[in-house]
Amino acid sequence: MDMQVVILAGGLATRLGHLTRDKPKSMVEVQGKPFLEYQLGLLRKNKVQDIVICIGHMGEQIERYFGNGMKYGVNIRYSLEDKPLGTAGALKKAEQLLDDVFFTMYGDSYLFVDFGLAMRYFESQGKLALMTVYRNCDRYDRSNVVIKGNLVRKFSKQEKTTDMVYIEYGANIFSKEVLEMIPQNQFYSLDELFPALIDKEELLAFEVKQRFYEIGSLQGLKEFGDFIEKGA
Repeated sequence: MDMQVVILAGGLATRLGHLTRDKPKSMVEVQGKPFLEYQLGLLRKNKVQDIVICIGHMGEQIERYFGNGMKYGVNIRYSLEDKPLGTAGALKKAEQLLDDVFFTMYGDSYLFVDFGLAMRYFESQGKLALMTVYRNCDRYDRSNVVIKGNLVRKFSKQEKTTDMVYIEYGANIFSKEVLEMIPQNQFYSLDELFPALIDKEELLAFEVKQRFYEIGSLQGLKEFGDFIEKGA
């Protein structure tokens, strides 16, 4: 099964302080390697070779280091934002590079998703989008998702309710049709797109059982470093 993954690596890494003063978050080193190198290894293990990286601030460092991806066993193409467009705006900008159905991942997440299984489930359900979710119960970050049946019914990072026991895990699947819901050339995030899909009852939930790692915070970076050190 051919699968395409879009890595959203254009954001500004404000929570990592001096570590990202002169480099994008994806290039922060863990055990001597840029974080993105671990992500590419993970995707290759999942038989994903077609990768689009949405880059922005200092993104030329990523392009210079990883090139076309051949050295890492993948094929990489780049979509460059000349101004911040947000996570959904970046997808709109990359439209010409995208397949009819594609995954997205954040540039600071390390995820244990069976990509093939998630894609087969998505294709069997006839919906526009899928969000992977994890029963987090506020453990690794604040839970922000309510699911009922096979659909996401509520998503909010601002408004916390007691029935939010799941968290957005970090991998999503979109049909290219969804791009029509994203305004052209202006800032628009997935945090805005998800509620619009929920209103249409078009956002599937796919539960993942294993915790995620992220390097968006110093605590997260330390935990991922410990995980790698244990020989993961």
